[in-house]
Amino acid sequence: MSQTAPIPHGLPLERDAGPFDPPREITRLRELRPVSPLIFPDGHEGWLVTGYDAVRRLMADTRFSSRQDIGIVHVPYETPGMPVATEPSPQVPGLFIAMDPPDHTRLRRKLTGAFTVKRMKQLEEHIIDIAERQLDQMARLTPPVDLVEEFALPVPSLVICELLGVPYADRETFQVNSAKFLVKDQSLEEKMAAYGAMTTYLAELVTRKRAEPGEDILSDLARHDDLTIEELTGIAFLLLLAGHETTANMLALGTFALLEHPEQLAELRADPDLLPDAVEELMRYLSVADIFYRYATDDIELGGETIGKGSTVVVSLLAANHDPQRFDHPDTLDLHRKARGHLSFGHGVHQCLGQQLARIEMRAGFAGLLRRFPTLELAIPAGAVKLRTDMNIYGVHELPVTWTETAR
Repeated sequence: MSQTAPIPHGLPLERDAGPFDPPREITRLRELRPVSPLIFPDGHEGWLVTGYDAVRRLMADTRFSSRQDIGIVHVPYETPGMPVATEPSPQVPGLFIAMDPPDHTRLRRKLTGAFTVKRMKQLEEHIIDIAERQLDQMARLTPPVDLVEEFALPVPSLVICELLGVPYADRETFQVNSAKFLVKDQSLEEKMAAYGAMTTYLAELVTRKRAEPGEDILSDLARHDDLTIEELTGIAFLLLLAGHETTANMLALGTFALLEHPEQLAELRADPDLLPDAVEELMRYLSVADIFYRYATDDIELGGETIGKGSTVVVSLLAANHDPQRFDHPDTLDLHRKARGHLSFGHGVHQCLGQQLARIEMRAGFAGLLRRFPTLELAIPAGAVKLRTDMNIYGVHELPVTWTETAR
């Protein structure tokens, strides 16, 4: 292992190598030193983990805490308007993604029954129907249309709203504010205003469900007397945000990637049985949820380095998913690849609870889109597509597409 690798300071994380590739500097660091010291803009020394094996081990080790109330979170890149460090903040009730066992375990256990593989499989036909109805609406439009607005965002939003019991008519409230919440370049006040708008809405919703429960996940949770309204609100916020933002960006960015790899797209059209492997490969290749933080609660050996107690650790799932030590020719989109084992859904106790739901949505979405629109193509040059480099979940802001015919 090289001990001469430069220590990055204010490391840029934007994808400067192209819309689908990791940043060049991240790739170089992974090759030189997969567990790298990192100097934050405020001078704090932390770590950046980019190698597949190291990331996987870190995420499985609960000594790397997810809590935000025990350490300072240092921003690893220069971001105008953002503080370079924030003081430890109190834990948000219900936000189990930022908790460690046993608190994390108590809350997550209440949700495992809602997201079992069996239950998701039972929903598959209904999810396909939702995707097809949205494609019906899109087919009636005169192209060009924005695929994000007309398909990629509505499908997962409709699905998660039905599952949680959130009225889809209220989508303006949560879609606008969740997007605002995920903006990188904003003040803490702006971020908290968006968060406050969402949680105020959701607190009212879960209070109603506790009084008059229905047949949905939030009602099921509201029946648990040991969960407070604040905890129910935090859980609802997390499920709603994660349940539509990540899948929406995968559907749109994944379509962009397929259109930019016409030979791969042609193979997928010719052999629909490729779809399950294609979804895993697109998840690996694109890694829309890239950067995560952990906080070392002890001195921990990782990848030949000693990460000192109290260190802030930045994890890049994108870099890990493009590690040539784990995946051959990782910067190539190969829909025949067996990409199982990618880290796009995380790993360890925080592995994505809704991963089976996301897979079903992506299979239904891509299958329907490619079948119904056999001549689908970009309506603008690829270089003009507005990328979400300003957001904490990557994707495209808009994807103008056109077609000459639709299939029924």
